[in-house]
Amino acid sequence: MANRVLVGVVALLAVLEGFVPGVVPMAGLIIVLAGIVYGAMAVDAEDATAYVVVALGASGAAGADVLNHIPAVGAQLDMVLGGLSMALWGGVATVVIMRTVNRLKG
Repeated sequence: MANRVLVGVVALLAVLEGFVPGVVPMAGLIIVLAGIVYGAMAVDAEDATAYVVVALGASGAAGADVLNHIPAVGAQLDMVLGGLSMALWGGVATVVIMRTVNRLKG
């Protein structure tokens, strides 16, 4: 249940930041923190390949501005995708830390 709430919060904040930037104070920080918490709760640190590939794909698409070619809403959709990729990369950072801690424990 908590995973669904985190995904919903990230999606809502990403859409708000994409279409109405600045309406939620510190939305970027909240998105990243939610991604970090999601990465700790829902991603298996020992088998996170699919999660990392999705993060790479989302951030690559956002960085390439592929949705920007859609008339009227393309730039906003790119910003939404950028917000979602921020959360995904927060989760990837958590996975890296969790894997490192697991390796140090033995």
